[in-house]
Amino acid sequence: METTKKGKVVAVCVSDRTGIPKHNVGAGQLRVDWGIEGDAHAGNWHRQVSLLAIESIDKMRAKGLKVRPGSFAENITTEGVELYTLPVGTRMRLGSALGEVTQIGKVCHDKCAIYRQAGDCVMPREGIFIKVLEPGEVKVGDAIEILDEASSDQAAASVAAE
Repeated sequence: METTKKGKVVAVCVSDRTGIPKHNVGAGQLRVDWGIEGDAHAGNWHRQVSLLAIESIDKMRAKGLKVRPGSFAENITTEGVELYTLPVGTRMRLGSALGEVTQIGKVCHDKCAIYRQAGDCVMPREGIFIKVLEPGEVKVGDAIEILDEASSDQAAASVAAE
């Protein structure tokens, strides 16, 4: 399998309940069919782990918001990979774990505090979700390797199946 893109982990964040920002714990264990141990959003579903790039967070900082990794309730903050351009089905190595992109963006039914402050929120457009295929540890500074990108046909079939 040839690596086409690389980035790095900037933060590994968890929260003990939903609906609040997460805090950086520096490292976490990713479990198959679960997500990050100790995170309120973990579970056996297609949105086990959420990712958002620091570059996306910086867009909101440029609008005057005081936001940090975890402010958007993302589990893993990345740098160097334009996450929202990865097709559904793309596999990536995060530290020693392996994940697969299951969803790009999300519907924001209730406008969050960030949206109310800035009139915008980047997570619904630029955040992604993965399921864990192989367990492992992920920590700040680890490499992110995009191993294979799903073809547009695979991505369309995967989205249509949801």
